Amino acid sequence: MKSRQQLQYTIRNVSPVVDRALRQKATRTRRSLNDVALEALAKGSGVAEEAKKHRDLDHFFGSWIQDDAIETALAEQRVIDKDLWK
Repeated sequence: MKSRQQLQYTIRNVSPVVDRALRQKATRTRRSLNDVALEALAKGSGVAEEAKKHRDLDHFFGSWIQDDAIETALAEQRVIDKDLWK
């Protein structure tokens, strides 16, 4: 797989309103200001899906499907064996 060259930008004259919004989003989402700014640039340029990187299991959030067999198995795993804690 070819590696893509990473470019650096210096952006001037960022309005205080945009700066505050980016910083608040970075704090709220516990991400770096750089990541949030890159995401905003990608969305604004229309390539958000192409630029999105998954580094964890984010894509699983919200995908849970109710299944009684799974719920039963999870409940069985949550049982504490008191003899093991003596």
